[in-house]
Amino acid sequence: MISLFAWGQVCLTALHCDQTVAFGAELNTADLERSSDEGPASTPTAPRIPTLSELKTLGAERSAYLEPPKETLDQPVQRDSLAFANTIKPILNDACVDCHGPYGAEANFDITAIDPDLVEGGDAEWWEEVLAALNNGEMPPPDEVEMADEDRATVVEWLSNEIHYASNARRARDSNSSFRRLTKYEYNYALQDLLGEPWDFAKDLPPESVSEDGFQNSSDSLHLSVSQFETYRQLARRALDRVTVRGPKPEQVRWQHSMTDAAAIEEQIYHAKLKRLEKRFRDDAEKREQQLDNATRLYRSPGDGPYYLNTVTGEKARAKWEYNGALYAIEPVDSAETTKEEKAEPETARQETAEPETARQETAEQEVVAEQESTDVEAATSVSVPKVTAPTVTAPTVTAPTVTAPHVAVLPTGRKPYLTIELGNQVPDEGLMRVRVRASRGPDQERIPSMQLVFGWRATNEGRADVRVSKQDTQVTATAGQPDTYEWLIPLGEIDPRNAERKISTMGHFPSPSEYIRLVNSSVPKDADHPADIVIESVEVDAPIYQEWPPQSHTQIFPGDRLNDELTPEQEVDYAREILTSFMPRAWRSPVDSAAVDNKLALFQAMRGGSEDFQDAMLEVLATVLTSPKFLYFAPKPATSPAEQVSAATSVESSTSEKNLTSAGSTNRLLSGTDLATRLSLFLWCSVPDERLLELAAAGTLHQPAVLRAEVARMLEDPRHKRFVQHFVGQWLDLRALSYLAVDKSFTQFDSSLKEAMQQEPRAYFEELLQTNASVLDVIHADYAMVNERLAVHYGITGVEGNEFRRVSLNDEASRGGILTQAGLLAMNSDGEHSHPLKRGVWILKCVLNDPPPPPPAAVPEIDLADPEILKLTLKQRIEDHRNQPACMSCHQKIDPWGIAFENYDAIGQWRDEIKGMPVDASSALFNNQVLDGVDGLKRYLLDSRQDQFVHAMVEKLAIFALGRPLAFSDSATVDEVTRAVRKDGDGLKTLVQALVTSDLFLAP
Repeated sequence: MISLFAWGQVCLTALHCDQTVAFGAELNTADLERSSDEGPASTPTAPRIPTLSELKTLGAERSAYLEPPKETLDQPVQRDSLAFANTIKPILNDACVDCHGPYGAEANFDITAIDPDLVEGGDAEWWEEVLAALNNGEMPPPDEVEMADEDRATVVEWLSNEIHYASNARRARDSNSSFRRLTKYEYNYALQDLLGEPWDFAKDLPPESVSEDGFQNSSDSLHLSVSQFETYRQLARRALDRVTVRGPKPEQVRWQHSMTDAAAIEEQIYHAKLKRLEKRFRDDAEKREQQLDNATRLYRSPGDGPYYLNTVTGEKARAKWEYNGALYAIEPVDSAETTKEEKAEPETARQETAEPETARQETAEQEVVAEQESTDVEAATSVSVPKVTAPTVTAPTVTAPTVTAPHVAVLPTGRKPYLTIELGNQVPDEGLMRVRVRASRGPDQERIPSMQLVFGWRATNEGRADVRVSKQDTQVTATAGQPDTYEWLIPLGEIDPRNAERKISTMGHFPSPSEYIRLVNSSVPKDADHPADIVIESVEVDAPIYQEWPPQSHTQIFPGDRLNDELTPEQEVDYAREILTSFMPRAWRSPVDSAAVDNKLALFQAMRGGSEDFQDAMLEVLATVLTSPKFLYFAPKPATSPAEQVSAATSVESSTSEKNLTSAGSTNRLLSGTDLATRLSLFLWCSVPDERLLELAAAGTLHQPAVLRAEVARMLEDPRHKRFVQHFVGQWLDLRALSYLAVDKSFTQFDSSLKEAMQQEPRAYFEELLQTNASVLDVIHADYAMVNERLAVHYGITGVEGNEFRRVSLNDEASRGGILTQAGLLAMNSDGEHSHPLKRGVWILKCVLNDPPPPPPAAVPEIDLADPEILKLTLKQRIEDHRNQPACMSCHQKIDPWGIAFENYDAIGQWRDEIKGMPVDASSALFNNQVLDGVDGLKRYLLDSRQDQFVHAMVEKLAIFALGRPLAFSDSATVDEVTRAVRKDGDGLKTLVQALVTSDLFLAP
């Protein structure tokens, strides 16, 4: 529902200024263009068309929210009824009843049947729709009964006043519940912050459903059945087991592998093959020489793939890998402290696996062909597993002295830009795996390449997985001949799936139990004059790494680590009480009385006799703490303590956005301090509050606007705020659709790296707006973008290198800049082969303007593509033909023009001027006859005439996410007040967040 009383004031402002313009539009783009074309004969000076950036300023200056706010007055019911009966009803009867009356209720709407009492009646949301239609010039339709400007202004003024007063009255009387369960991602982050490890504890939970507003954290859908409680108990116990330890520190194992060692393995396999070929063709000299030449050619000609380079002779050898027989596996040294000199010669390990029992028996001809085919199949069919969610810790680069190794591995960009290091079946299940790579750029190479780390395995032809475990790409900045050490720390328990055969099968046998890491050159391929090679000298892997033992996550639960002490039953009870007294308030996000602790203590004593030991019984009790509704649910309660009541009253009195609330407002209905801390942390961190928030809540000062603003600033500087960016942007823009996008093979430039960049771009852009407090109008258009090299190539932007996102300046043209024209959003609203104006139109109305179209009626006729006459039509003409059918007209007249404006973008968001040799026609007229001439006309119309609606929509979207519930009619006035504060203060995104958090909307239960 849309409720923006200020839109009516836009129309009134236009009237008072004696400007002859359409309602809801200060300047019609089509009229401007016609004025320019008429020339000096009719127009002495052709008006200059403002730029898009200028329109931002011009549109903002005309905002109705800059007008003085409405006064807070009591609203007698008698005044409402008389005003409606004497003034409003006659106007509506003349202009609306013919189409929306008892005998012609188009769109199932009868305006005579809705209750004009917005306070006590049940049709307030319908009146919001009427107001929106009048403000946007959609009703009455231009080709139907005309409504005089004076009559329209009268109805708009009455409706905006009634909505404002009725919303305040309902808010003082009613309450809107935010009671809900934590979402899957909130539950996961809460466990991460509580238990002190950045692991994915919730991966076994099903995905959340999505509300009508598009959000996953809505109270409407977050319920929990009794049977699901057992699932949460199991997840909690599993999480507690992972973050606590038993026994001595595990022994650390090290794998050391120089590229000289790797090249020696490849050389040995090559010579073994030559011997087999010589033996097989000893009686056919010509065939023997042919096969030997072929084998040598494949070995010495790496093509565009990775290769080993002899730094002395300059000889190259193709760097390949195959899983069968564990021919490429390296064995770890005895311990991490063993020096490289003490390590056994690599030939020892190779001798054990070079000729396994399953040695190939193919003919020599098949061996050579199979080798090439194996490489092609592996690249084409490798299964891609979703990335792990835990963050990867990348240590600073450690510069080392210049060393020239006998052999190095070179990873160019190309079809198979990776090097495989096989580690065998001894990689641990838990702990950190540290990977150190000595690497540099190629010689005379200006481009700085990027490197990723992948963990994978291949047990059989069908059973394989590659999991990217480096969350961010690492730039290889070291110059040629001066390698640096680049390091990753990877939580092994977060890699999923692992090779299930590693504890069953034997190394060298089938299926293979081995696992590997892959170093991937993730740089964007360019021509031969712009290489981005990575030169690798050596690789070192250590696991498991523990910075301390027992780890901090363990001692945080078991303070003092008294588990190994011989405790008497009485001492165990005392220790259990200590643990519970510390753990329960943090888990339940509020003070816990002694009765609650005693209850869990009794459970511990009941479980102790049947448990393995104290730790087992204690973890079982803590699992019940984490399965309690006090952890799983957010049930906001009003303030009860005197300190909170005083703080609450002070906050309302001093909050700028609340000065105009009714006297029956909510000084006695504000959120308790601990629940305010929880709401704030769920909003900005998607998790439970930290110690500082809880301390401020306990002190009764968190409600104060200055304190809240300071906490918002602090929280947005904390890395955890990226969770807010990740999940709000994904849900607001419905980015799930991009995850499932299947693109037609004709778009050869579309690959996984481009798709990944498309998914990251909206979030990177939103993060830039947030950190710089840029105007939310930059969502519509800006003269800059946030791109990496892959996206820059897609957009035709030069001078961008590397996979990290950065801000780049653009010209002020409409084709790029802002979120509307980002390739990923355009692509996900296509069908993967063609543009899809209907999907794009619905998306902008729903996600950007918060004005979703009604659902399609039943039995909508489909476009008959078997009709040869239909096939002759352009896409726009087909849509127009479909729209002209009576059952389709009402919806499509509102939707289609918004989507047609994007017709210059193909299915993957690239700009185009022609479609099958015909010029693109991206112009169309809205229901109010406003012409949208392509994306330029669309942006101009939004910036010129729909700014208030857009900013209001942004406030609504953020409020829905922040509150975890749908907005109700009673929230309308407060949403308007927040929008007013934001518009008056420059429309900054961070300003919006601050205004929302300090509003009555956020502070109320």
